Amino acid sequence: MAVTGTALPGRPQIQRLPQPHYIDAVRWLPQLSAFDRFAVLALSSPSPTLEIHSLDPQTLTLAPQSTWAPPSRVSSLRTSRTQTHQPLITAGTVSGSLHLLFANAVDASMSELSVPEKELHAGPVSGVDVMDGAAECVSVGEDGRVNLVSVSGSRLGVRRVFDSEGLVSYTAAKWASPAEFVTGGYGFSLQWWDQRRPGGAVSQFKANWAQGTTSGIVHSIDIHPSRKHTCLAGGSLGTVFAWDIRWQQQPIILSGIGTGEAATRLACESEVWEVQYDRYTKSTNVGNISSSRILPAMICSEDGILAVVEQDEEPIELLAEPCAINSFDIDRENPSDVICSLEWESIFILTRP
Repeated sequence: MAVTGTALPGRPQIQRLPQPHYIDAVRWLPQLSAFDRFAVLALSSPSPTLEIHSLDPQTLTLAPQSTWAPPSRVSSLRTSRTQTHQPLITAGTVSGSLHLLFANAVDASMSELSVPEKELHAGPVSGVDVMDGAAECVSVGEDGRVNLVSVSGSRLGVRRVFDSEGLVSYTAAKWASPAEFVTGGYGFSLQWWDQRRPGGAVSQFKANWAQGTTSGIVHSIDIHPSRKHTCLAGGSLGTVFAWDIRWQQQPIILSGIGTGEAATRLACESEVWEVQYDRYTKSTNVGNISSSRILPAMICSEDGILAVVEQDEEPIELLAEPCAINSFDIDRENPSDVICSLEWESIFILTRP
């Protein structure tokens, strides 16, 4: 069943899709063909399940096409493409296993390559990311381990990049280039890694802001493909900030913590669960699009907000729900379309004009 929202001029059309189970995460799947659109749902009740659903373009309803059962609940979910343009789903679990699922273009069935529990992490996989076109995955955990997993034929190769032995915990990861990636963790910390310079992170950012906010956590990271030097992060207390590795001393505040005028631009007041650059929204400051200005971003939060935030501008609220919005994804082929999952067993699809 679908409940269609009324689209006001300039506002997105909103389709609400009640679901029978709790949804941990949702992602668009890169298109299998020009005529098909699919979404990936990670469910946790009554048992952990990962499903591919097809989207009807006329009714904007979802129908399950294939199902895969992970060994435990999915804790991190990403989608990408392989070198042959085959859609790839990467799922980390709370028991520490990692799974790469290759989607079939004919029937959306899934073939699997997996790294078993405890081989990567002593505990949950808290963050994964896959490099588009390379099928190389970075995984991080609160156990302080950073791993690289690569596909070689029908096998997976695993390499331990770093192990803090629990002294540092990592909660998010994102590729910046074929050789570089960024991790995030407690204290609003970010670490920049370069595989050409082994031995540890080559650069680190540690929050040192006022108001007692440095105990926060980075939950999500994004890096724009044309601006790899700037890392976007979302975390506790409604905080959204950017770290430009060319000027590393101060964060660029988009929402949340800060001083003076910046402190008033709050998109939300709780945990920012996810952040992504919004390639659909055009900057309101068109005359000042320099490499130092942060491009618009979308966030979702524990207090039920889905919004677009931009440097030095008021947030644009797209949804305000009475429950948490746990995850969202912007369609790479059609960036006007956004899919998100709610705490109250629902999926929303937003189509922006």
